[in-house]
Amino acid sequence: MTFSSVPKKLTIFTGQRNIAICKEYMAIAYSPTENQGRDSVRHLCRDDSWFWAPATFPGCETPMDYAASHAVVMESVADLHIIRFDQVFAKNGHVLLRYTAQGSHCGKPYKGIPASGKHAQWSAAAIFEVEDGRIKSFTKDWDQKTMQIQLGWAPVQESTDPRWNADALANPEQSRMQEG
Repeated sequence: MTFSSVPKKLTIFTGQRNIAICKEYMAIAYSPTENQGRDSVRHLCRDDSWFWAPATFPGCETPMDYAASHAVVMESVADLHIIRFDQVFAKNGHVLLRYTAQGSHCGKPYKGIPASGKHAQWSAAAIFEVEDGRIKSFTKDWDQKTMQIQLGWAPVQESTDPRWNADALANPEQSRMQEG
């Protein structure tokens, strides 16, 4: 091993460690049994950590707040889980986890909407910043419309446009080939 290869190997190790930390956070946040709110993920986050996704999770300011909010959603979508990580990479303390998740409205009523058993599948991206082995920031990029329409939580009128068609939104893998 040469001296010049040491930093590269340390960078690879650090990136892998950071990915593992973020995947552990997501595993807890997406577990109907392990996610008991803020304290479930606190050990993975810095005291000064912050969260950003105001359009989809208003009022959430920290990764712990997100876990608490997500626990409430999982009371309604009690079988919610990540089915795969579509893209994963780490660089300079940042980690991107683009993932596909699914679940059914099989739990408690959601905002007065009774459980329907309807199933949904959607994709989202979680962008983390990790510092000193703990999560410093978490930005979530997610178009919640797809999930909400599939579960029957958002009104939609019939349309041939795949961006607004209930069948197209229920089958995102097929509809991505359609022109809008």
